[in-house]
Amino acid sequence: MSDTIERVKCLIIGSGPAGYTAAIYAARANMNPVLYQGTQPGGQLTTTNEVENFPGYPDGVTGPEMMVQLQEQAKRFGTDVRDGWATKVDFSGPVHKVWINDTKEIHCETVIISTGASAKYLGLPSEQKYLQLGGGVSACAVCDGFFYRNQEVIIVGAGDSACEEAHYLSKLCKKVTMLVRSEKFRASKIMEDRVRKTENIEILLNTETDEVIGDGQVVTAVRVKNRTTGELKEIPVTGFFVAIGHQPNTEIFKEYIQLDETGYIINEPGTSKTSVPGVFVAGDAADHVYRQAITAAGTGCMAALDAERYLASQE
Repeated sequence: MSDTIERVKCLIIGSGPAGYTAAIYAARANMNPVLYQGTQPGGQLTTTNEVENFPGYPDGVTGPEMMVQLQEQAKRFGTDVRDGWATKVDFSGPVHKVWINDTKEIHCETVIISTGASAKYLGLPSEQKYLQLGGGVSACAVCDGFFYRNQEVIIVGAGDSACEEAHYLSKLCKKVTMLVRSEKFRASKIMEDRVRKTENIEILLNTETDEVIGDGQVVTAVRVKNRTTGELKEIPVTGFFVAIGHQPNTEIFKEYIQLDETGYIINEPGTSKTSVPGVFVAGDAADHVYRQAITAAGTGCMAALDAERYLASQE
């Protein structure tokens, strides 16, 4: 452990729209924020090729480009943006302690958690290849469905979110094929009924993804396997959507902060306040409903304002 302890007025853990927006507001309020970018600088948006639904970009913007711009804006007002990630915390006492890369100890007056959530994928090499290429693999229908207008796509999943995203895609796409691994849905009856009644959604039960097929740049088909018969078949599609859930990046906080049963941080309704005074949350670490860049940015603003008011109350 380091012998020197750094003292910080406002520490922001994680980047992305939530972290950078919190940094912009905190810096403008003279809170001298320090932001650690985490294991994925820029957050989930860095895996998104085109962002067309964030206000202020009439021609769209790439996810990485948008994150660079947000980072530069945060730095312009004095945010200390650093590489590294939080590996341990101790929120048990009046001083909020955070360790970076297991070595550097920081004592914070306020902490804003914007560690986000990670989409779960199937883990197939072909899936990851086209995800990294931005060539037709996505975990967000609301974000990327627009690019598949009048095309045929596949969506994997059996829960409420998968049904919701399949229904959303059905309004944009010519055909949506839904792959459900077991013989029945996990979704609520009302959500299942909604997709079953949608004419351009085809449901394949007992079916799993065997391979995502492409031309080296974009997805052209998906090979699926019937888990009962073992039969393989190729379905020509241009988009492959995965809706099997998200994992909030909150593991290091669970001993000190109240989480829900799936690991999302519970915030006081209408605020960014967590169960620990002086510790706030922004973005997808607390949001399992909307998960959009614009909503993450909004909660980043809330967290910085809440942190500023907390500091004022301590004077």
